[in-house]
Amino acid sequence: MRKRQERIRNPSAEAAQFRLRAFVGFGLVLLALAGLAGWYFRLQVVQHDDFARQSEANRIKPRPVVPARGLIYDRKGRLLADNVPAYRLDVTPEDAGDIQRMLRELSQVVELSPEEIERFEAARRATRSFRSITLKQRLSDEEVARFAVDRWRFPGVEVVAYLNRRYLHGDLLAHVIGYVGRTDENDVERYGKDHVLFPHTGRTGIERYYDELLRGKIGYEQVETNVEGRALRSIGMVPAQAGTDLRLGIDLELQRAMVMAFGDQTGAAIAVDPRTGEILAMVSLPSFDPNLFVNGISNADYRRLMDDPSRPLFNRLVLGGVAPGSTIKPMLALAGLDSGLRKPEDRVLSTGMFYLPGTSRGWGDASRGGHGWTDLRKSISASVNTYYYKLALDLGIERFVQYMGHYGFGSPTGIDLVGETGGILPSPESKRAARGERWYPGDTVNASIGQGDWKVTPLQLVRATAGLADGQLRRPHLVTQVRSGFDAPWTPLEQPPGVPISPNPENVEVVRLGMRDTMQPGGTGWRTALGAPYTMAGKTGTAQVVSRRGTAAVDPRSLPLHLRHRALFVGFAPAEAPTIAVAIAVEGGGYGGSAAGPIARKIFDAWLLGKMPEPDPELQAAPAPPAAQQAAPATGAGPAGAPAASGADAGGDRREEDAE
Repeated sequence: MRKRQERIRNPSAEAAQFRLRAFVGFGLVLLALAGLAGWYFRLQVVQHDDFARQSEANRIKPRPVVPARGLIYDRKGRLLADNVPAYRLDVTPEDAGDIQRMLRELSQVVELSPEEIERFEAARRATRSFRSITLKQRLSDEEVARFAVDRWRFPGVEVVAYLNRRYLHGDLLAHVIGYVGRTDENDVERYGKDHVLFPHTGRTGIERYYDELLRGKIGYEQVETNVEGRALRSIGMVPAQAGTDLRLGIDLELQRAMVMAFGDQTGAAIAVDPRTGEILAMVSLPSFDPNLFVNGISNADYRRLMDDPSRPLFNRLVLGGVAPGSTIKPMLALAGLDSGLRKPEDRVLSTGMFYLPGTSRGWGDASRGGHGWTDLRKSISASVNTYYYKLALDLGIERFVQYMGHYGFGSPTGIDLVGETGGILPSPESKRAARGERWYPGDTVNASIGQGDWKVTPLQLVRATAGLADGQLRRPHLVTQVRSGFDAPWTPLEQPPGVPISPNPENVEVVRLGMRDTMQPGGTGWRTALGAPYTMAGKTGTAQVVSRRGTAAVDPRSLPLHLRHRALFVGFAPAEAPTIAVAIAVEGGGYGGSAAGPIARKIFDAWLLGKMPEPDPELQAAPAPPAAQQAAPATGAGPAGAPAASGADAGGDRREEDAE
């Protein structure tokens, strides 16, 4: 039997070992408690602000507040463009689940067109899934009510209230105010990421030029939400800054009178206050309804506008241009006086035809037998071409371009609209750039009566005409005053100072007298002024599109519309103290005195007498003037090898001369 060995216990050693283990364990506990206390200190003290902000962010979320777009008024405070409450349908793809199923079921509640679905799908492919996308821009009250009943079926789909742009007078001011369109990715790239919050962006007209002022600045509202993210209450706000209101120089009634004066004719007209440069009315006809574009125009409506041969979307005031015809003569007469080459009493003999030395090809006058001896005033009132043929040749093309450029031709006027063209001021440089050809004396002859390579806009014509009326060339402008809020006062919008049209006021006065004679018996515009209780000054003009057939004048009524003469008129009234200056261009109108002049009279009557026009069906087919008043230039070829006498090189452009 083996003997068990018993270990001898040492109570003292065991007690010491226990104390050691207990001390170590207690130390570890203290260390853990210290670490926990330090962690709590870090959470509660060091990182308190960070976690407090995160907590608030989970409970309080910022909601952007889109400001109301600025309103637009006419000169008398009548509203032209405002904002009306509307509702749209937004979808957040990330929360909507099966998109195709959602669209099918939603179509049974809200009417969705194929175009709207196609636009939504295109935006969804180009946008991150957590961003909301507008599916339907405009909901009716009935659609809003139907959706509210079935809202629970469509997660990620929300009805959003917003302010929709509205143009109260439709096509009456389409080319002036322009329109807004839905903000797209290109707008966000151009203006910055915050621009996506604005539902609309200016596309044309005043809406585009002053878009930054009109749209205002985004604000933010602090909204308390529950655990599901639904808004409970608003607890703070950084207010949005509403868009700036604009007041135009446009007079709504004069604008309406201008449209009525045109009847069914196509063309453009503009009226300004020569004392300030304020635009009183301006139209490009035909026009269109800008409300079609606000929330995205339908394909059918857009195609209808694009297929219209009269181009209603084309703004003839700033983008178009025609040869000015005889309306350029008062400015050229002033250049002759200012250059010292002519005095008011200097006379030129008009025999009915003008020939360059050594050539047999001639340029005619409005009267076949000529106008006889002609001074400056008669050259304007009777529209004597020969006076200006000789004057332009004496000036030389360099000085001709210098003076015409000073009057504003060949460059934009600076109007507050985007895309204005500068037109074409005929010169050796412009001809070489356009056709690679040299300049001939015949080109100068053509340019002297506003034919050849000329291209001017009604804006340029009215600026120069207003300069003759007031003595100062001013910037035509639409917006005259702005205000930053409904209760804020209107503040004038400063304009650049005017530039004297001539260093010699006496020369300007002589030209004015010639324009007054134009509207008297014996002048080309006397029928326009017949019976008026006020005096007016003006100049008629006709821009020919095709040349004459031999010695016979072309009846514009026998031509297709796009080949008919452009009828023009410029003028101002009352002649002794002008408050309005106009420029009118009628496409296919025939002759300035019979087509454009009557329109000017109705505009003057509306402004000065408050008399609205009555429809005039005769304006739709302006008659040609009597044969005795039509020019009959001779034909014939110059000597072989003599370029100055050959067709186009001699200035034999398809628009040879003015028929006024």
